[in-house]
Amino acid sequence: QVQLVESGGGLVQTGGSLRLSCAASRSIVSMHMGWYRQAPGKQREMVATVTRGGNTDYNDSVKGRFTISRDNAKNSVYLQMNSLKPEDTALYFCKAYSYMNFYWGQGTQVAVSS
Repeated sequence: QVQLVESGGGLVQTGGSLRLSCAASRSIVSMHMGWYRQAPGKQREMVATVTRGGNTDYNDSVKGRFTISRDNAKNSVYLQMNSLKPEDTALYFCKAYSYMNFYWGQGTQVAVSS
């Protein structure tokens, strides 16, 4: 089992920045990590992922604005979000996954005002 706790969400104006953090209850060195988001009335979508080897992937809508990173020594993954837009407003979830298992955090709310 892995418990994931997200933090860093909040209300920000268009063009602003936020840094989300996800702290895991145990080592994540063997796990791929990702950030996902769900806006009201919409399906959950992938925002960014980082493999256990450090390879990253991004949703086209956030490329060039968001950066995912991981710190295995701190059992943590981060999402730096710059140039935020109102359409980035959503509940952001952290996910840890491997071939056999996956785990979700409870989410942190991000709201971007126009």
